[in-house]
Amino acid sequence: MNPTSSTALPGSSLDAERRRRELDRLADGDSGAVVDVLVVGLGATGAGAALDAATRGLTVAAIDAHDLAFGTSRWSSKLIHGGLRYLASGQLDVAHESAVERGILMERTAPHLVRAQPFVLPLTPLVSRGQAALARAGFLAGDLLRVGARTSRRTLPQPRALSAVETRHLAPALRRVGLRGGLLSWDGRLTDDARLVTAIARTAALHGARVLTRARALELDGGGALVRDETTGQELRIRARAVVNAAGVWAGGLVDDVRLRPSRGTHLVLRSETLGRLSAGLHIPIPGETNRFVLVLPQGDGRVYVGLTDEPVDGDVPDVPEVPETDIGFLLDVLGSALDVTVHRSDVVGAFAGLRPLLDTRDATGRTADISRRHAVLTSPDGVVTVVGGKLTTYRRMAQDAVDAVVAARDLDAGPCRTATLPLVGAARPEALAGLGVPTRLVQRYGSEAPAVHALGLADPSLAEPVVPGHTVTGAELVWAVRHEGALDTSDLLDRRTRIGLVPEDRAKAEEAARAALARTAPVG
Repeated sequence: MNPTSSTALPGSSLDAERRRRELDRLADGDSGAVVDVLVVGLGATGAGAALDAATRGLTVAAIDAHDLAFGTSRWSSKLIHGGLRYLASGQLDVAHESAVERGILMERTAPHLVRAQPFVLPLTPLVSRGQAALARAGFLAGDLLRVGARTSRRTLPQPRALSAVETRHLAPALRRVGLRGGLLSWDGRLTDDARLVTAIARTAALHGARVLTRARALELDGGGALVRDETTGQELRIRARAVVNAAGVWAGGLVDDVRLRPSRGTHLVLRSETLGRLSAGLHIPIPGETNRFVLVLPQGDGRVYVGLTDEPVDGDVPDVPEVPETDIGFLLDVLGSALDVTVHRSDVVGAFAGLRPLLDTRDATGRTADISRRHAVLTSPDGVVTVVGGKLTTYRRMAQDAVDAVVAARDLDAGPCRTATLPLVGAARPEALAGLGVPTRLVQRYGSEAPAVHALGLADPSLAEPVVPGHTVTGAELVWAVRHEGALDTSDLLDRRTRIGLVPEDRAKAEEAARAALARTAPVG
């Protein structure tokens, strides 16, 4: 990849015209056009499966009823975990897999989107000395996971103990009274989970996959799907030699006998000034729990996320999960146990919840927090391969296992998996990214394509301005999203290509700019 390119990588751009053209081609399926693999769902795992299959030399169509990263993949904690929590619960294979996949993302495939994030676990009076010793042992064990995954110490520094003075220097909002010090650890952190999915999908498109949003699967079987174009209402049959169901929490609605037990994770959005300067994230222990924490995550865009809870969800799965007031109250209470500042309900300027598609194993009688994050690949009697479980960090391995399954089941002529060493669109060596000469914020979101995004603002100074006062996103980024990242409407722009929409007040202010970006790039005639 060329780190100084002034435009998008040829073949990687997604836009409305490409979508229309490729849907038209697939509509001729009855005349003999059959793809090797149809992937349903364009979250991280589905986009990953499309990329995996395409880079093995297979023809691929990947569809989603909504948009890229519409479901769980945009509601995560934005962390690329090394698996420490799973190590603590005895899931050694899941912990090792997580650490390996974290290293792949940070050092090979997406170093522009994933970087090291320091975390402080404050040793408050609510953390006993025994609990502190256990936590420190856990962080050291996590460092051994890093060693086992062959991730460089330069990528993830060593955990260590902090004095009380050092702890408050990193997080001045912590309560001084009773603070004994802290434990510093490091993990992977995404600039934006939805941006990762966009990069995966565009890389899949670069390798020939047909990536189609607003295309809903109405019926699904081992030979393809009946699909409705949600923009026109037209129905078409996509024929395929193999089908991967990667629809996440909606997977059970497409294939019988796939039983899921969704789990809700909730995050609050605060303005940065509410908590003051934070040089590190925080692990705040949940009172009465030994291995669960509330995470405080500074975002660098004037916002801070606070999460998460892990609660079972019953009933129908909504398109966009609601955030219960009980979750908000719980998170504010845990903040109050460790901070000098009081965070009021009125300080919560936004909130979001995501549903994890955990596999219901029937013998899991406890909380969803206790269900394994091990993923599963299931094959239905008519040959549809469904991939469920897992987590964002391990999306690549989940995708690999799903494609391995369809290749074996359908005896497809495919090469080996290449995605463990294949850079995503925008990826480049750190030294190359450091020399791009454009704002760091753009580099962390667009990698080697940052100069092209920046050039839009240089050519038209009106696009260089933030679309919302106090926020960092510019008009150039909205135009780029329409031209190259497949954004079709204002929701795509404000809720997924950027995260302006997480704060309703900011979203309302940005609507006009989003409509202007869509109009600017609309086809003429």
